Amino acid sequence: MSFPEPRPQVPQLPQHLLRSIDCKQGAVRAVRFNADGNYILSCGSDKSLKLWSVSRGTLLKTYSGHGYDVLDADGSFDNSQLCSCSSDKSLILWDVATGQVTRKLRGHAGKVNCVQFNEEASVIFSGSLDGTVRSWDTRSRRFEPIQILDEARDGVSSLKVAQHELLTGSVDGRVRRYDLRKGQLHVDFISSPITCVCFSQDGQCTLSSSLDSTVRLLDKSTGEMLGEYTGHKMKGYKLDCCLSGKDTHVLSCSEDGHVYCWDLVEGSLTLKLPVGKAVVQSLSFHPTETRLLTAMEGRVQVWAAEPEEEEEEEEAMPT
Repeated sequence: MSFPEPRPQVPQLPQHLLRSIDCKQGAVRAVRFNADGNYILSCGSDKSLKLWSVSRGTLLKTYSGHGYDVLDADGSFDNSQLCSCSSDKSLILWDVATGQVTRKLRGHAGKVNCVQFNEEASVIFSGSLDGTVRSWDTRSRRFEPIQILDEARDGVSSLKVAQHELLTGSVDGRVRRYDLRKGQLHVDFISSPITCVCFSQDGQCTLSSSLDSTVRLLDKSTGEMLGEYTGHKMKGYKLDCCLSGKDTHVLSCSEDGHVYCWDLVEGSLTLKLPVGKAVVQSLSFHPTETRLLTAMEGRVQVWAAEPEEEEEEEEAMPT
């Protein structure tokens, strides 16, 4: 006689606050995990980018060089470089270890809202209020972009790169997916300005949040609506959404001080995480573990599925 298989465990959500970090950089505009999830990048209204240890919450380095608020940042796969973008219309490529500016990239005509490396960190993609996405070769000394995508009719608020595909969200209410190898463009129209876009982990779907307080899951190849997630408030701020590590849940920031987590398939609200009394400005889900970063005003919060064990050693700077 064979025993029935044990029921799969319900995926836990990060709802235990491990630590709250006072970033001391004005309002935190965006918070991001690095590629392996060991470090935190916080983007400040004081023109600085800061690198933190996740396990300790300690500050490892401050990167200063922008002229206005830092709006987004990304780390390269090998942790050797960072890129950041700012209201000063520029991007900066940083050497992680020294904190030095490797290159300053100018060319956008408006503030740069979003930035990301490709997988090999050979190209940086940036999206701007000027309605363009520009791609920059990190290895050449040329200062002009290698490509300009200008299909958006309004500001580009968010972008994500996955292999040979680029996903962008724009204030014109459209989610655009570029196949960079084939030179093809697919457009999905959503009637409200887009604040954030991302791919699902399995690469089959796209997720987008918009100013009608709705997060939408679309089939990537057909554009069919697979799910709508509501209940949170997103009316006047450019806020983040994301998927949990195994695509089980949809998460979104909200203007009411909570992070909302819905079951991806059922669409039901699974968790309403109380972060504080202000707008939850940004969030980032850990690449491999059940951990979440949130940003509210001048602080970053680190959340986990369970309270933390005591850790022994101090974390070093990435080399």
